[in-house]
Amino acid sequence: MFPKLFDLGPFSVYSYGLLLALAYLAGLQMAVWRAKARGIDGTKVMDLGVGIIIAALVGAKLMLLVVDFDYFSANPAELLSLARSGGVFYGGLILASLVAIWQVRRLHLPVWATGDIIAPGIALGHVVGRLGCFLGGCCYGRETHLPWAVTFTSPLALANVGTPLNVPLHPTQLYEAGAAAIILAGLLVFERRGRAFPGRTFWVYILAYAISRFIIEFFRGDPRGVVLSLPTSQFIALVLVPVSLVMLVYLGRREPAPQEPGRKARRHA
Repeated sequence: MFPKLFDLGPFSVYSYGLLLALAYLAGLQMAVWRAKARGIDGTKVMDLGVGIIIAALVGAKLMLLVVDFDYFSANPAELLSLARSGGVFYGGLILASLVAIWQVRRLHLPVWATGDIIAPGIALGHVVGRLGCFLGGCCYGRETHLPWAVTFTSPLALANVGTPLNVPLHPTQLYEAGAAAIILAGLLVFERRGRAFPGRTFWVYILAYAISRFIIEFFRGDPRGVVLSLPTSQFIALVLVPVSLVMLVYLGRREPAPQEPGRKARRHA
C-alpha cells in the first residue's frame, strides 16, 4: 500500500502516523461534542482526552514490548522500532482506562456517564486508526485466496513492520475498521433505545469490541504473543466478554441516584 505518503525535506510523512493523529483528534472532538450536548464541561473532557491519548500511546507500546519480549531481549537494537510501531490496541485501552479513572475523579466528572461519552469516540478513532494500519501494512492477515484478498508490494512495509510481500492476505485491518464502524453506529442507535443507565454505552462497546476482536484474531497473520495457547489480544477479549456482561447486569440493577429538587426545578423552569 502506501506506508510513506511524501517527504518534506529531511522529514517523511507516514500514512500510519498521519491517520493515527487524525484518529485521536476525531475521537477527542466527538467526545467533547457529546459532553457539551449532555451538559458536561467540554474543557474537562478535553483535558481527560489528552491524558487518555498519551496513556493509549504508551500502553500500546508497552503491551507490544511485553508480548514480544523474547524478540526484543534478543534484539535490543530493535527497541527503537517501538517508536514507529502502533503497538497493541488492548495495551492502550487498558492503560488509558486506568488513567481515565484517575483523571475522572481528579476532574470531578461522573465516572460511568463520562465513559458513555467517550466510548463512541474510541470506536470512531479505531476506524480511522485501522485504515492507517492498512496503508502502513501492519496488523496484516493470514494468506488467503478469497476474492477480497490484498497483496502488499511496498518494500518499506516489509522493512518497517515485516509485512509479507506479493502474498494475498486477509485484509484484517479493514475487517477491524468495518467492525468498529458497525459498533459505532450500533452504539449511537442503541443508546437511544431501552432503559438507559450510566455505563451502559461504555460496557456495550467493550463487549462488542471484544467479540469482534476475538473473531478477527483467527484471520491475523502477524506475530502477537501467546497466553495459554491463545494470541494475547484474543485471550484479553475472552476475559472482557464476561466482565462486560457482569458490569452491564450490575449497573443495570443499581437504583438511579435521586434527583436533586433544585436541579429538577431548574429544568422545569
